[in-house]
This record gives sequence, structure tokens and C-alpha cells, in this order.
Amino acid sequence: MPSRRTPLGASLTLVAALAGSLAYGSESRIEQQRELFMATYSSESGIEQQRELFIATYPEAERGSWSAVTTLDAGDRQRLESYVLWPDLRAAYLRATLSRQSPATIERFLDAHQTSRPARNLRYRYALSLARRGEHARFLELYRSYYQGREIARLDCLALDAELELGQSWRVAQRAQALWLVGHSQADECDSVFAWAKAAGHLPPKLYRERFELAIEARAFARARWLGKSLGPDYVARAEAWQEAAGRPAALIRSAGRAADDDARARIVYAFERLTFRDPLEALALWRDAGSRHPFTTAETDRIERHIALWTARDALPGAYELLESLAPTARNTEVMRWRARVALREGEFARLLADIGAMPPGEANRDEWRYWQAVALAETDSSEAARAEFRKLAAERSYYGFLAADFLGTGYAFGDELLEPDSTVLKELSRREDLIRARELYLVGLDSRGRAEWDLAVNYLSDAHKLQAAILAHRWGWHSRAIATAASAGSYDDLSLRYPLPFVDAFAAAADAASVPKHWAYGIARSESLFMRDVRSGAGAVGLMQLMPATGREVARQLAIRYEGLATLTDPVANIRLGTGYLGRMSKRFGGNRVLATAAYNAGPHRVDAWLPEQKPIETRVWIETIPFNETRAYVRRVLAAETIFRWRLTGKTERLSPLVDDILRPRLDGTVANLGGKPAGTDRTETR
Repeated sequence: MPSRRTPLGASLTLVAALAGSLAYGSESRIEQQRELFMATYSSESGIEQQRELFIATYPEAERGSWSAVTTLDAGDRQRLESYVLWPDLRAAYLRATLSRQSPATIERFLDAHQTSRPARNLRYRYALSLARRGEHARFLELYRSYYQGREIARLDCLALDAELELGQSWRVAQRAQALWLVGHSQADECDSVFAWAKAAGHLPPKLYRERFELAIEARAFARARWLGKSLGPDYVARAEAWQEAAGRPAALIRSAGRAADDDARARIVYAFERLTFRDPLEALALWRDAGSRHPFTTAETDRIERHIALWTARDALPGAYELLESLAPTARNTEVMRWRARVALREGEFARLLADIGAMPPGEANRDEWRYWQAVALAETDSSEAARAEFRKLAAERSYYGFLAADFLGTGYAFGDELLEPDSTVLKELSRREDLIRARELYLVGLDSRGRAEWDLAVNYLSDAHKLQAAILAHRWGWHSRAIATAASAGSYDDLSLRYPLPFVDAFAAAADAASVPKHWAYGIARSESLFMRDVRSGAGAVGLMQLMPATGREVARQLAIRYEGLATLTDPVANIRLGTGYLGRMSKRFGGNRVLATAAYNAGPHRVDAWLPEQKPIETRVWIETIPFNETRAYVRRVLAAETIFRWRLTGKTERLSPLVDDILRPRLDGTVANLGGKPAGTDRTETR
């Protein structure tokens, strides 16, 4: 049996996992269940039966029906109750039926399972239910045992409300004031507490003024205006001026009188930042007047001028290098030095590029991108031996820049594929750990995010050597995201079968063929987007293995005549692969088969890529990549290009050279739109036999 000294092991012991049966049986009953559990896990077919029973009953339990469980025969019922996810099944039912359950039933489950994840989730819902039902004393007992001091505003305010209902108002005022003093909108549950505090004189104008300033600082101007109504017309006017700075920055800058106070200057600085993002040249023109009209501090001047110079550079506007170069020493930071180098590169000024890289802090100058471009600049300025020496160092690395360096030298790519060595004893030990079994089963029944959370917590306490064995175990289970992440957490990057796996190979092959895109490219996109997690959602709302926005998924599904059922479709791996690869094919067609532009469009959107393309001078695709304005998209394109190179090698044993792909020339047309390519046609001289 695994040690129970780790936090997760302690919270997921088998006794706790099995004590949640309907009978909440005696110690002897629990021990019998425990023995059955271990016997079951010695048989793969046994756990598969349990998994099937869970999958069949869990949806009904989530909907508040227990009949799918009660109608099982005695043997299946016993199998299900001894399954490691039995507490999750029971907790799902109790969550769905909280209003119908007695406190004794809920608390019996919580006592049996203590700090396990099913119990934690149920306890939170139970706390909310108690508060809503007006069971104030019981709620406060639960709150003070588990939630007090954890800064969960929703529960904190419900606790204050309960104390008011129980006549304990002397405890409320100070904590209500602390919850009040935030710049954002507070939880709805706080409204009644704030109403009481205001009526009782505990929210004086001073606290309204403090919260107003916090709202301004948080750029929550509508909230500031609402607060200003309780403070007077001057505060409302201030909030409206900030709103104008956000929505009509140029108008505010033009109309502003001499900014004699800090708040007025801060608004103008903010307005310049907003305007610069939209139109750096207009901001520059207005700055030449406003900069002398207002008594800006050195820090404010540096901030505005740096912002204008950087966005002039990012937008490839004329005069960018001169603006960056003219910044005061106090305004220069690492980002300024990066963009000086990128503008020099874009303009083909290699001597200047060398000087700019040389002026960077050592930690920055030693990054792969600057080592590579320094070597290029050395080669362009007749320092070929120094260039080759640097290229040789880079070519030893498996990376985007390492591959480009190898192309310069005409050498093979350093894939450096080294399989992790399995340790059968450790693998057996890990495979029998209750916490890892539980994480695996959550993944296999489709509760992926819960499984990831429990896996990550469990492996966090392993030694690096055991983490590598856990990565092998996850890989064997087909849990690729955890295999990749766990190996990386132990500093291991060289088992390419583990780090660049080939799941859903038939689905990728069929979808790539239908979309007329290379399969290894689709794999590179999928790995870069999600590490092959079928349920993952981005902060922007993209969903699934290839990270599609719902609207994009719906549109592509209609074009491909695929039935679209929203989230269910996007989280189905095969459907997501088909839709994502179909969209990738659309981007490829839109950008004339240029995989670099299509990859950037997949990440940032095609309209942004259109805006980033050259308007006057041709530009080499490789240089275009380096000057993409968005850091995320620039890194994403390089990551996908490296990944698809590795996937191609894994799928075919052949190397696809990167340089022909990124040496293409992007040429403007006379009408201002962009011709896709000049230079070598796609596919030329790109492969060599391993």
C-alpha cells in the first residue's frame, strides 16, 4: 500500500474512499470493501467493469436520480461501491439533491471523506445551501471550521449576514469594511451586508472615497462613477473624465487644459497609452504638443515616450528605430532593446543589429533568438568563422533556432531522442497508489480536469526519479498531457515518443487529408494548443484539443456538414480534430499555402495577420516571424514550426528542413494587399532521408 503521509494520500485513503457507501457501514464492512478494492485492481477487467458502471450511472446521479444505482443487481452494486470513484458518484447525487437531503445525510458523507475532492466540492455547495435556507447556526459552524480566513468573499459575506441574523452585529462592521474596500464589484452576497453597514454608519464617505480611488486604479470606471454619485458631482466628473480617456483618448488629450494635479496627468498618460495602441502616429503627433504643455514628471514622460516608440516599432511604422534610439536612458528597458534589435533586423541593418544585441543585458543576449540572429549578423558582416562557431553551438539543440542553425551549416537536426528507462518495480508501486489510480480513473471516465488536478498534486511530492516513472505510466495510459508535463517537471525532455506522442492517428490522418494540410502540421498545432487535452478551455473561451472558439467551430461544422452540438462537439476529440484541421486548411488556403502565415492566423486571427503583413517593402518570412507584434503569437509560431518538424520525423523518419519554409519572401502588391510568396515554391528541397 502507498504511504499515507502525503497530503493527497491522506485525503484519499481507501477507508475514506469506501466509507461513503449508502450504508456507511461498520469498520468490518469497510475492511471487506477495502480487500475487494485491492482484489479488483489486480484485474484490469475488473476495473473496466467498474468504470463502465460508473459511466452508466454518473449522468443520472448528476441529474439527481439514484435509480440507476438502486436498480443494479447485487454484484454490480458491490463492484460500484468498491470503485475508487464511488465517492464522486455519491457526491454528484448529493449535490444535485441538496434541498431534499437531511443535514445528517450530508454531514455523514463529509465526515467519512473529510478533505477528499468530492467532499470539498460538496461541502462548498452545502455551505451555500445552508445559508440560503436560513440555517445560520449550522452554516456558521461549517464556515468557521473550513472557510474563515480563506478570503472567499461570497462565503465571508454570507457569514456576516448570518451573524447579523443571530444578533451578533458587533462582529460584523470591521470585516464588512474590509470587504467593501476593493476596486472591483464585490460578490452579490455582500449587498445586504453593505446595506446594513451603510445604514448603521459603518460606511462613511471616507470609505466611499477610498473605494472610488481603488476603482480608478483598477480601471473600473463605471464602478467609480456609481460610487461617485454618493460623493458628489466632482467625483462623478472625475469618473467620466477617466471614461473619456478610455473611450475617446485623442479628444481628452486635445481638450485637456494644463494638468496641474496628479490625477489629471495620470488621465492624460492613460489616454496616451490607449491612443498609442490604436494609432501610434496620431499619439506621437499629439505628444509633441502635449509633452511641453503639461508638467509631466520624468517617469510619466518616459512611460509615454517608451509606449509610443514601442508600438511604432511593433506596427512597423516609419521612424521607429529613431524613436527607440532617442529615448532617455531612464526610459530604456529590456523590451526597448529587443525592439531596437528587431527593427534593425527588419531593416537589414546587421551592424546595428550586432550593436543592439551587444548592448542587451547578458541574460537577454544569451537567449536562443539573439544568439541565432547574432550569428546571422556576423555572417552578413563577413565574420563567417565566428558565425559558424555560434551556429554549431545552436545546432546541437532541438529547437526552432537549433534547426535553422543546422540548416545554415548543412548538418542533420539534433533530435536527440532518448527513451526513458522504465523501472518495473517503481512502475508497479506507482500503478497501485490509490491517488494515482483515482486520478487515472477520473481521466478515463471523462472527468479530465479533476483528474489532472489530482494527478498534479500527487506527483508533486514524488522524487524526480519517480516523476519520470510516473510520466512513463501516464504515457502508457494514453494520458499525454500529464506524461509531457510530469517529465518536464523532472527536467527530462528527450523521450520524443513521450513528449511528441501520436494519439488519434487515424483521426488526424483523415482530417488532414480532407483539409489538404500535412498531418505533422496538424499535430504541431494540437500539441501547441492543448498538449492533447480534450476538455481544456482557454481564458478567451477556446475549447478542446485544437482550441476552437465556439463560433468558429459552429461555422466550420456548417461548412463541413458536421452536426454541431456546442460543447459536446468541441470536447469530442475526433470531432474537434476534424473541425480544427478544417479551419487550419481554410487558413492555409487564405494565405496561399504559407504555413507560417496560416499558423499565425490560427493563433491570432486572420485579420491581425493581414494587418501585420508588409505594406511597402518585401520581407523574408523568417524576419517577419521575429517582428510579429504579439509576444504570444511570435512564440507560438516558432513552437509550432519546431513541433511539426519533430512530428514529421516521428511519422516518417524524414527531416523537413525549416529554412525553405521561412526563407520565402512576402511581397506587397501595388494595390496594398500582399502577394503571398516570392522565392522558393512550397515543398522545394525540404526533405532529406534520416
